Amino acid sequence: MKLNQSQAPKHPLRHLAIIMDGNNRWASVNGLNSLEGHTAGVERIRDILRASKKQGIEIVSLFAFSSENWFRPNHEVSGLMSLFSNYLKKEAPLLREDGVRLTVVGNRSNFDSNLCNLITEAENITQNGTLRLILCVDYGGRWDITEAARLVANQVNEGRLRVEDITESTIASNLQMNEISDPDLCIRTGGEERISNFLLWQLAYTEFFVSDQYWPDFGEDELDQAIAEYYSRKRRFGRRKAKKVTERLVESFYVKT
Repeated sequence: MKLNQSQAPKHPLRHLAIIMDGNNRWASVNGLNSLEGHTAGVERIRDILRASKKQGIEIVSLFAFSSENWFRPNHEVSGLMSLFSNYLKKEAPLLREDGVRLTVVGNRSNFDSNLCNLITEAENITQNGTLRLILCVDYGGRWDITEAARLVANQVNEGRLRVEDITESTIASNLQMNEISDPDLCIRTGGEERISNFLLWQLAYTEFFVSDQYWPDFGEDELDQAIAEYYSRKRRFGRRKAKKVTERLVESFYVKT
C-alpha cells in the first residue's frame, strides 16, 4: 500500500521501529541452528530497507541485540557479535550505494576495539545517506534512561542546570536518540506481545503492530499490511478529538437550562 499525495495523512509514517524476533524459532522449524536463523534475519534487513524507502519512510530503527542478550549461551553471543562485524564489513558499502545512513545506538563499552572501529568506519562512510538506519546493539531502554539521568545529574552537580529547570525535554535531549523523532509505528515479529526493554521513553505514543511471522519470513507484503493498519488508526496522543462547535453550544444550552 503506497499512499498518493492527494491522501495526505495527518500523521505520516516517518519513523518505523522493528523488534526483530523469531530467528531462533524460525531456525528450529527449518531444521537449522540458531546462528543460521540469525544469518537469515540479517538478510531480511536489506529487503525491508528497500521496501521502507518505497513507502517514503525516513527512519528505520531495528532492535538487533539487547543488553539482556549477553546472558544467552556463549556460543550464540559470540556468533552474533561475529555476524554483526561481518554485516558492517559487507553491508556498509552497499548501504552507502543505496543512500542509507547507518547509526549504531547502544553501550559500546562491551565491544572490543576492532568492532568499535568497524562501527565508526561504517557510520562515517554512510553519513551522506538520506534514509536513516538505526541499529540498536547492546541497547536497553532502562539503560538509556539511566544514562540520561546520570548526564542530567552531572549537569546539576556542575552548576550548569537547576533542579527546578529539569523537564521532559531535558531528559529527552540526553537520550541516545536525542536528535531522532519518536517512532510512529513499532512492529514486533514472532507473535510475542511485549516491548522487551526497547525504546521505553520513545514508544510512549507509538502505534504497535504484532506479526505472527518470524523475522526471516517478514517481507514486503507483511510490511504493507502493518502500514495499512497504521493508517487505519486515529492517533490522539492522549487527547480527545474536539467536539464540533454546534455540539458544544447544545451541551452548554442544556446545562444552563
